[in-house]
Amino acid sequence: MRGWLNGWSNSSAGPIVDRDFKDSRTISFLDLMELRFIEAFRRQGVSMQTLRAAAARARKEWDQPHPFALSRAKYLTDRRSVFAQVAELQGDRVTWDMATGQHEMWDVIEATIAKGVEFDPVSELARRWYPLPAEFPQVGIDPAVAFGKPALTEERIPTAAIHRMWKAEGGSLSRVAEAFRIGAEAVRAAVEYEITTAT
Repeated sequence: MRGWLNGWSNSSAGPIVDRDFKDSRTISFLDLMELRFIEAFRRQGVSMQTLRAAAARARKEWDQPHPFALSRAKYLTDRRSVFAQVAELQGDRVTWDMATGQHEMWDVIEATIAKGVEFDPVSELARRWYPLPAEFPQVGIDPAVAFGKPALTEERIPTAAIHRMWKAEGGSLSRVAEAFRIGAEAVRAAVEYEITTAT
């Protein structure tokens, strides 16, 4: 992933992601969303050259620095078209087949990427991500909440803070719930999320 963000030292190829914080080890929320997109397509055999060219073309055509973080609804057809055009130019048969054929794989990949992502209705960019939506629908990552750390979205409290207090209180859900003025079930969800993601 480092190469996707910073480029490769042994190559003239630049990064795929146009990072928001270029001179930092910090990645933005939109950078993270683009990394998820790239990873999903790499797992399906899409080449780095195709991804890099598609990202550059989409940035230019849509005047958007984060084209792979855009809403599936608006840009699915356009994104598919960009990939098809780039794949044809690159001679990338796997991607071309995926983007132009009756391949349902493209839709599966797009659905996987969009799973748990909430999009802003105005900008159509990803604004919140629920990493484990089936197991923990109340835990999300939102750059506007808790500096982008996993948090209970309704209560806006970082799950790590709840987990630390739960450990300090000897595992008492009720004492932590009282201290944070939230329900015991919210505490349980935050604690279980932290335990699940720590392993």
